[in-house]
Amino acid sequence: MKSYIIIFLSFFIVFTANSQGLLSKSQKVFTYQDSLRGSVTKERGWWDLKYYHLDVKVNPSDKTISGSNTIRYTVLSEYNKMQIDLQEPMQIYKVVQDGKELKFERDGNAFFIQLIEKQKVGEVKEIIVLFGGKPKEAVNPPWDGGITWKKDKNGKDFIASSCQGLGASVWWPCKDHMYDEVDNMLISVNVPGNLTDVSNGRLQSVKKEKDGTKTFNWYVSNPINNYGVNINIGDYVNFSEKYKGEKGNLDCNYYVLRDNLALAKEQFKDAPKMLKAFENWFGPYPFYEDSYKLVEAPYLGMEHQSSVTYGNQYKNGYLGHDLSGTGWGLKFDFIIIHESGHEWFANNITYKDIADMWIHESFTNYSESLFLEYYYGKDAAAEYIIGCRKNIENDIPIIGHYDVNDEGSGDMYSKGGSMLHMIRQIINDDGKWRSILRGLNSTFYHQTVTSKQIEDYINTQSGINFNRVFAQYLTTTKIPVLEYIFKEGSFGYHWSNCVAKFDMPVKVNLNGIETWLKPTTEWKSEKTVGDQRTIEVSKDFYVNSSNITE
Repeated sequence: MKSYIIIFLSFFIVFTANSQGLLSKSQKVFTYQDSLRGSVTKERGWWDLKYYHLDVKVNPSDKTISGSNTIRYTVLSEYNKMQIDLQEPMQIYKVVQDGKELKFERDGNAFFIQLIEKQKVGEVKEIIVLFGGKPKEAVNPPWDGGITWKKDKNGKDFIASSCQGLGASVWWPCKDHMYDEVDNMLISVNVPGNLTDVSNGRLQSVKKEKDGTKTFNWYVSNPINNYGVNINIGDYVNFSEKYKGEKGNLDCNYYVLRDNLALAKEQFKDAPKMLKAFENWFGPYPFYEDSYKLVEAPYLGMEHQSSVTYGNQYKNGYLGHDLSGTGWGLKFDFIIIHESGHEWFANNITYKDIADMWIHESFTNYSESLFLEYYYGKDAAAEYIIGCRKNIENDIPIIGHYDVNDEGSGDMYSKGGSMLHMIRQIINDDGKWRSILRGLNSTFYHQTVTSKQIEDYINTQSGINFNRVFAQYLTTTKIPVLEYIFKEGSFGYHWSNCVAKFDMPVKVNLNGIETWLKPTTEWKSEKTVGDQRTIEVSKDFYVNSSNITE
């Protein structure tokens, strides 16, 4: 009863505030359900997820999904209640352990299962969850996700899942929190006999069922985050190649709608180019064992692990547009490069809490410029990332609220990418910067991480304390201002509109000479030579400047 009182009060506060015009864009109100979804509850924390066998039947005729999920786990501490998540209107019908049916209660999108057997520390146990229903249909995938049910131009079903943020529990029961990734899993998907399912990992077998349907069995041998698990169902044809990478031959498989085969064979040439560039910058592709796949989907695209989805209409840029406005964005297929970049930053290194989603999106936004740099040089890369700043809104902070499944501002893309570009300028050693990017992917290989872990690693490896830079650009919406004043024979400057003790170095052109300044929030002064009184901040820095004498 307590939970429903909290939910009612939360909705009352939101309704009242909205009706009185009191809520700004930066204010959010969270509910008890947000806490159940976004925190490591007692019912989650006592067990470590090891293995899933997700076995589902997808029925396009009535848009339903049904089946079972076998969940294997290791007991970390003795407790007898387990939280499994499945969002309305989906239903759990039965839960079984050791042949015994278990009792459970539903609280919104969380199911609390009462275990009968004593859960002994160190034991490996399993439960089987039987479920089904009509999952939420995606409204604007992948941003407002769920299941997309469409038809291709030949009238055949074209179906896919997309659920980052919303959560995998929108269509299957799981431990729907990012901190605990499953070590490996089997995905069995039953579909009509004239269709193909493409999911994560490697295809182990295809079984023809007596009712004319087919079951596709995919095995994922590496840890995988929950929203990375996907189904893609359509009239697919396949072509493949082997990429000779840092860890040997990588199997690359491409699944596209039958009528798009010729287009894909040309457009998907960006995939091996991407692998070459990103293995150089970030280290080996993280999932050689599971292969790399690019799969056509009925929406724009998503970074599903080893099963990257593609819907960019076989055009360069973002649906044919250059997000930077510089022309460089039309040199590559945005979805192939960006979503594949997430294999390193999102799927290899994964946030523990979606509040730290910048770890995924800032690095992957930045990876677009690194792709350009690899093939077109540093000037092209800088122009691109500087051009993308026009997309920054500075609406709310990039880091969201913790423990309530809250992602921060969309500025995590362009603003976060610019922040990383600035950090590289300050380190001023391209070899060291590349070693940091590669080191992140080896140090945190197949791990879930916090923002602090990433920040600390960059600080340690660079030998520079970027704490106030991270605080400025990740936790505020303020653009730092370099205020300056020229007096006879001297030049004064400091940072304003910034966090306390902000101390980011900045490159400027001072009286025609390129130089580095080390401003703080306190005024500093330097002698000037001659009569010139001009200063221009390097475009590589996302800051403003102001001559306070004007």
